[in-house]
Amino acid sequence: MRKSIRRPVARAALAVGAVAVAGLAFAPGAAAVSPGSATATYDCGTWGGGSATLTATQSGTAATITLTSAVTTPVAVGANQISANLTLAKGAGGTTVFSGKANPALNAGDPVTIGPLNGTVASGDSLDSYFAGTALSMTIFGVSVNCDATTSQAPGPFVFD
Repeated sequence: MRKSIRRPVARAALAVGAVAVAGLAFAPGAAAVSPGSATATYDCGTWGGGSATLTATQSGTAATITLTSAVTTPVAVGANQISANLTLAKGAGGTTVFSGKANPALNAGDPVTIGPLNGTVASGDSLDSYFAGTALSMTIFGVSVNCDATTSQAPGPFVFD
């Protein structure tokens, strides 16, 4: 009789273990940023300006932002030829800089897309590109292009988990 009791208990333990493992497989990701994308308006001086879309991702303390701008490139630009720094104001004071040399190949007249730019964030960071100063600085073929954000991000700042 002892064997007959042990087997169902062992089977039940195996079933509980299998359910637990399956639950881990479907568990949500470790960190998230909200909102995942936002828009803001930038003024890049003689280079133009307009609305830009910023898309953010997060994995722990590592975060990336990709920016697609209304500013267009006057000439073709090869992949990974634009060096960029995107400075975001922290809601609690200070700034966080996302940087990199990452862009897709761009034809003349294409909207400038930069990123993913890499940065480090802390849980609870609230970041917006609207502040007094240059929000986006780019170097393209040795030429510096500086852009100021003229509006806050909509629907709001990026808040990191």
